[in-house]
Amino acid sequence: MERTISDFEATLGVSFNDKNLLRQAFTHRSYINEHKETGLEHNERLEFLGDAVLELAVTDFLFKKYPEKTEGDLTAYRAALVNTNTLGDASLKLGINDYLLLSKGEAQDTGRARQYILANTFESIVGALYLDQGYDAAQKFIADSLFDLTEDIVSQRLWQDAKSNFQERAQENTGITPRYELIEEKGPDHNKEFVVGVYLNAELVASGKGSSKQEAEQEAAQNALKVKGW
Repeated sequence: MERTISDFEATLGVSFNDKNLLRQAFTHRSYINEHKETGLEHNERLEFLGDAVLELAVTDFLFKKYPEKTEGDLTAYRAALVNTNTLGDASLKLGINDYLLLSKGEAQDTGRARQYILANTFESIVGALYLDQGYDAAQKFIADSLFDLTEDIVSQRLWQDAKSNFQERAQENTGITPRYELIEEKGPDHNKEFVVGVYLNAELVASGKGSSKQEAEQEAAQNALKVKGW
């Protein structure tokens, strides 16, 4: 069954004054390229606005929740709360995939590229809420979607980048410093994909993929944390 804007309004518990704002929040640039006749605008301006509102709301929340923490700690917590993975996962829980307006090509991609689109759409929805309903409504949406994740992020050290986290856990648990090796490199120069493995001595713990070696190493470390249960 095809989802409508009204269905998503029901999910939010909000009735938009300007339905087109919410429709725009779901509209990816690629869709406009294939459907110029619709007269729709893509969501990048709303994403720009929503990003700023999101940063303010999360900063305010963390500042009040952790009065004893340093600027560096708060910055790291905020980065973990608003990164692509966190926002993408929050979007999936909200069913945002069902409302996206994408080109045929983008619609077939369910990997990392879709995660970016979902995260950007989350920010676009924040921007649309802010314009249509005001800051309090946008802040409530952010709070309902993200703030419950904070305790786990802090207690499980998810605010730390995956490589640093895995190295710390590996040294604590095994006394071994992880090493990373390139397993595979494929694709043309403008669209490379790297596969990197993370090892503890001779043991290949996990691997990761990315458009750069650094991105692949981070994914490998994240997967290794899951494999080891750390």
